[in-house]
Amino acid sequence: MSIKNSAALLLAASCALAVSADTIVFKSGSRLEGEIVSIAGGEIKFKSDDVGTLTIKDEKVASLTTTKSKVQYKDNTVAEGALAKQNDAYTLAGKPIDMKNVKAVNPEPEKWHGSANLSGSIARGNTRSEKASVVADVNRRWDKDRLAGDFGYYFAQNGTTRDNKEKTEDRIDLGAQFDHFWVTKVYSYVNGRYERDGINNLQYRYRAGTGLGYQWLEKYAHDLTGKWSFNQEAGLTYIKEKYEHESDDDRCAFRYAHHLSWNPKWLEKLAFTHNFEYLPDVGDWADSYLIDTDVGFAYELAAAWQLMGKFEWDYNSKPGPHTKSSDFRYMLGLGYKW
Repeated sequence: MSIKNSAALLLAASCALAVSADTIVFKSGSRLEGEIVSIAGGEIKFKSDDVGTLTIKDEKVASLTTTKSKVQYKDNTVAEGALAKQNDAYTLAGKPIDMKNVKAVNPEPEKWHGSANLSGSIARGNTRSEKASVVADVNRRWDKDRLAGDFGYYFAQNGTTRDNKEKTEDRIDLGAQFDHFWVTKVYSYVNGRYERDGINNLQYRYRAGTGLGYQWLEKYAHDLTGKWSFNQEAGLTYIKEKYEHESDDDRCAFRYAHHLSWNPKWLEKLAFTHNFEYLPDVGDWADSYLIDTDVGFAYELAAAWQLMGKFEWDYNSKPGPHTKSSDFRYMLGLGYKW
């Protein structure tokens, strides 16, 4: 093969590579070539050999073109073709599309997410004490389904010598919930929970429930405040419990719950969470009820490690014999997130 023919082939290959690259042109006039990984929530995830992976606000982009993209609409239908943006308007395969109806471009494949966090303290000297807690959660989101689970173990003992230490906390809490989305924001759920508390003489409490929920916000990106998720739920729950030296008891309760998470725009590595659950008995809703609530934060450190803090409050209007209605827990520890 002649040198002239080789040069022509190299030039043709270079042109083909250039044509196959996705392109972004900023309103400032700067230009990037590489791969548009995904577009969701007003943000473009872009990858190139020169700058690595970037997250770019859609409002800063004057135009973009892709060789081929997968567009998932909010009704979960999917279309494919070359995506382009010009003058703040998007087209797919040359036809206009309304991004308000788009859930994601090149949606990321479903995968499991979760975290495991450990906190504890030890004292020696005039006081001998050990305190430890382990909390973990796992979740996964599909197009129409969502599964979440959580686990907590809390232990503490105090004394002045090795032989006279007394347990002051000994609790296990384990739960799971499955959601099915019938339309974009409305879903039904089934859940279950197991609790045991050795200090409050609670040998077991089983809960199983079902109901409806509404997802007001799901990773909604607000220009000024950051990303928000918020949902509310209502339904019925069956409760069966037993305290030491007491016969077991079962009852039906109404259930209201809400869940909030927030990532501030000015500190995206920080995440705040708040959960609330209220369970009044169907037959005695004014005087017999349970409340579970917590407020917490997680701050991303490095290599998937995070600093976690949480305040939890459990309230039982009719506690077991010789026990108090309220339980408070404070945690600060190190965790791993995936």
